[in-house]
Amino acid sequence: MDIEIVKTAQGRLGGINFDELEFGRIFSDHMFLSKYSDGRWSAPKIVPYGSIEIFPSLCTLHYGQAIFEGLKAFRRGDGGISLFRPESYQARFNRSGARLCIPPVDRELFMDAITKLCTIDDGWVPQKRGSSLYIRPFIFATDNFIGVHVSESYLFMIITSPVGAYYKEGLNPIKLTTSGQFARAVKGGIGEAKTLGNYAASLLPAEEAQKKGFTQVLWLDALEKKYVEEVGTMNIMFVIDGELITPPLEGSILGGITRDSVIQLTRHWGVKVNERQISIGEILTRAKDGGLQEVFGTGTAAVISPVGWLSHEGEGVTINEGRIGALSQKLYDEITGIQYGERPDPFGWRYDL
Repeated sequence: MDIEIVKTAQGRLGGINFDELEFGRIFSDHMFLSKYSDGRWSAPKIVPYGSIEIFPSLCTLHYGQAIFEGLKAFRRGDGGISLFRPESYQARFNRSGARLCIPPVDRELFMDAITKLCTIDDGWVPQKRGSSLYIRPFIFATDNFIGVHVSESYLFMIITSPVGAYYKEGLNPIKLTTSGQFARAVKGGIGEAKTLGNYAASLLPAEEAQKKGFTQVLWLDALEKKYVEEVGTMNIMFVIDGELITPPLEGSILGGITRDSVIQLTRHWGVKVNERQISIGEILTRAKDGGLQEVFGTGTAAVISPVGWLSHEGEGVTINEGRIGALSQKLYDEITGIQYGERPDPFGWRYDL
């Protein structure tokens, strides 16, 4: 499918300070759009970034039929640009879409749109190591009605944003607290889909946690409030007695691409990996007896985010003396090294433009 390209007459690159990038506050010169109607995606085009017109009766505003993704483009040392596992993100995009009754986007359209958009906005991909171009594909329903039923039309868009570190702590360990009275998702719900409602549910608990000095919320299961699931913006990993343990994907947890990358890498290195339920009680007990060696989050935005402090119902434990652990550091160095083209890519994860 040919993509129509309309370039901006006035680029905005000159006014951007790439040394002081906040996450998701600045947007590149162009965006991608494609409409879905009559059973197919059509009229794909890249146009100058700007506003779009909607009606107050847009069904997405009332019923939330929308999905999104997030991946990154990296500036290699040779000046070229690479994506990290884009086909995995495309596959997850469609899995989320299936749960929300949103039609799939085929691989060719997804990849062609991102490739052309990154090429046109090449100058927006930061040169600085540790920064990247965040890519946000999303789809929302575009029928106008009041009534709970599936839309027949959709808009697929991609916008991009040059970004620095997601957390202000960077690679310094963050502080987490459990979710208390709040619940995020249950099996059979939409917890495994990257959709709006999941993130809306996390806003109030995250705000309350941050007022108490924590970085984010560590979600426990909704039924027993006993088993660890994920952090609001990341999957979660524990190193106990040299074994990497992470909650299994059983319907209420988003299947992270970075999570999968970590599992593949650690197994490749000969580290034992166990995807199993783990209770907050077990974690606190093992922290006290010295068996809990590391805790870290995994996600596209932060890559690896070490956890230095964990609180549950007023009881807190320090992990690894509040320092980043050896495996966390090794994983961060390896994944970012592949992303920036500095290390070998034995899994074929890097997609060079």
